[in-house]
Amino acid sequence: MTNSDNDNPRIISLGQIEIDSGKFNAAPDTEALPILPTRNLVLFPTVATPLSLVREQSLKVAKLAFEKGTPLGVVCQLNPEDENPGIDNLQPYGVVADVLKIFDLPDGQHTALIRAREKFRVVGLSDTITFDSTLMARVELIKEQKPRSNDKTFAAIVKAVKDMTLKMLENIDGAQDFAHNVQNYPEPVGLINLICSQAPISSGKKGALLVENSVKERARMLLLELTEFERMQQVTQKIQSIARENFEQNQRQAFLHQQMEAIRQELYGDSDDDRDSLRERSKNVAFSVAARKVFDKELDKLGRLNPQSPDYAVQFSYLETLLDLPWEKYSELNTDLGLARDTLDVDHYGLAKVKERILEQIAVLMNNPSGKAPIICLVGPPGVGKTSLGRSIAAALGRSYQRVSLGGMHDEAEIRGHRRTYIGAMPGRIIDAIKRAGDSNPVLLLDEVDKIGSDFKGDPSAALLEVLDPEQNCRFHDNYIDVDYDLSKVLFIATANTLSTLSQPLLDRMEIINLAGYLLEEKVEIALRHILPTLRKENNLKPKDVNVTPEAIVDIIEKYTSESGVRQLEKELSAIVRKVILAKMLGKKVPSKIQPKHLKDFLGVERFSKDRYEGNDFAGVVTGLAWTAVGGEILFIESSLSGIKGDKLTLTGNLGNVMKESAAIALQYVKSHAAEIGIPEEVFEKYQLHLHVPEGAIPKDGPSAGITMATSIASAFTQRKIRPRVAMTGEITLRGKVLPVGGIKEKILAAKRAGITDIILSNENRKDIADIDAVYVAGVNFHYVNTVLEVLDIALLPEKVNNALEL
Repeated sequence: MTNSDNDNPRIISLGQIEIDSGKFNAAPDTEALPILPTRNLVLFPTVATPLSLVREQSLKVAKLAFEKGTPLGVVCQLNPEDENPGIDNLQPYGVVADVLKIFDLPDGQHTALIRAREKFRVVGLSDTITFDSTLMARVELIKEQKPRSNDKTFAAIVKAVKDMTLKMLENIDGAQDFAHNVQNYPEPVGLINLICSQAPISSGKKGALLVENSVKERARMLLLELTEFERMQQVTQKIQSIARENFEQNQRQAFLHQQMEAIRQELYGDSDDDRDSLRERSKNVAFSVAARKVFDKELDKLGRLNPQSPDYAVQFSYLETLLDLPWEKYSELNTDLGLARDTLDVDHYGLAKVKERILEQIAVLMNNPSGKAPIICLVGPPGVGKTSLGRSIAAALGRSYQRVSLGGMHDEAEIRGHRRTYIGAMPGRIIDAIKRAGDSNPVLLLDEVDKIGSDFKGDPSAALLEVLDPEQNCRFHDNYIDVDYDLSKVLFIATANTLSTLSQPLLDRMEIINLAGYLLEEKVEIALRHILPTLRKENNLKPKDVNVTPEAIVDIIEKYTSESGVRQLEKELSAIVRKVILAKMLGKKVPSKIQPKHLKDFLGVERFSKDRYEGNDFAGVVTGLAWTAVGGEILFIESSLSGIKGDKLTLTGNLGNVMKESAAIALQYVKSHAAEIGIPEEVFEKYQLHLHVPEGAIPKDGPSAGITMATSIASAFTQRKIRPRVAMTGEITLRGKVLPVGGIKEKILAAKRAGITDIILSNENRKDIADIDAVYVAGVNFHYVNTVLEVLDIALLPEKVNNALEL
């Protein structure tokens, strides 16, 4: 049968073949084709190529086909190592080819010149026709889809393939003939098939190209393969070039190092002991990859320096610093939460909510030791135990503890370290604390973070942003060690007296825990449990040597101290201990129990009055509550009227702008609501108001004295008495609304110290009272108000100090 030009594939067989027309005239009773397997050659239609006939069977098949003038099938085998491949070890597609000539070479080898024609698909093994014991296969002709002659896309692809092939052949020796054929090939389809056959790609990829029936798609696939091959060639050449350069450079450096070592020994003698000791120590240090590279480099640099030069000492000190840092060294975390809780309770009395929050954080760290720890900031007045609380947290966790004092720091290099180019360079305080701790996961207390300064040397608080950011401090860069260090496992605890001086970015990185202060009862317990035992131990005394009764401690707190914490209390008890020791050494008699009656002999006259409240015998004197950096305080607002001419409002007492505005608003509110308060309007024209806040040497400002001033002014104009033992805090608006204020807990403690029993504050501060432990608010009545008129109804009594003002 004859292969037609239609698109349906036909079974072909041996028979008469018309070589000139390129068509098969196969007898209808034959359907087999002898197969010539190749190891790595994939032949494409229309391509002519020489083929080495190494195997005897291949030579036999080629000679028979040539002698009988019959075609054969050329198929690439899957496994090139197989000497006698069967039908299962052949690629599924091949080409019909003619053997044009067989050459006998002088070395006894044989080469056949073959030319490919149609493509076929191997259908199966033939069992009916044999070709002199040759592998026979039934095949199915495949007609390929050729692009139209005016296909511009195909033409562009062919040009790209041609240009890329010629470019690759420029760097291949002995490829001039093939390059000439590619350059002058007249027909594009044949050119694509020629390059597919000879391209430097694997036989598997060539087989995939042969499978593709569309010549245009085959050309596109070939272009991609050539592009990938070119890219791989470039990478390979680059790697080889780098390897060659490195090899040459290493040889050159090794030679130069030998020469330099010889010169150094001649000049300075043998000083390898230092380097050897450092190198030996480095074997036990778990450097990071970057740190190890820096250490080795700087150690080599040490060998090139004169041991007598100053630079040698600087370099040696730097290398020792790198070795002393606890790279990847972590202390074991305590996992006993009960032990952690007991540690906090033993070290600190009271502070229930603060210790609860710290226990929460300890539990989180115990549950996930590899997690990131938040930055805790303990805020409170002096003497409330912020620093000692940080030490207790470290003990509860079983970690190392180091304190870094930041008060008064104004040089950014104190945080980031100094560059080694400067004389006297050293690491920053953070890295130095890590080195002293000996672990990479200590508890670092950043003390007095609110007292950092800034000048032309930089802003240390800005440098702290990287230290206190869990997302960044895993790569903290100290200028001295000049290599990143991981601070993510460090638990940072900052302390501050106030947050007003901290920058907002730094404040956002910290979790605030407030320590307001202690009650009287708590201070007594702290003195008995902690302060006195510590003082006895420090001064080598026994309990019977210094025995201060609880009643005496109460008098010390009320009459000799005025604070939220216990620092001044500790000083007074220290004074008692010193006087006891002096008296015993002088042979004087010391009371076995120090009671309140003995305090005057030990501490002198009383410095504070137990009850600072001044009564309500005068109109216009109102007790206010204020917050300061050292805790809460009470203050007095005094208002008086005079009939002299002048300004209608006089303010004294070293007031800030906010308090001056509050006074003006309070006076305006009283004027606009005079009828409701019971003040004749003529009074404002006849009398001048003078508002004063005592202790004028102390600057005062803040938005919490509005209702206090309004009450004082109203009391002055009405001459009505103020409710006894009442204090107030809150800001006002021009329309009389009472606004909430902060520092409530500190203000409550100050009020209780002064003997206040009633406190007036904004209704919106009710939530703050609910959040305070009941022991702190015991004995105090709270009055929640929304307007100034409600304040006046509570604070002003109907009883008047004097008769009505003369009009």
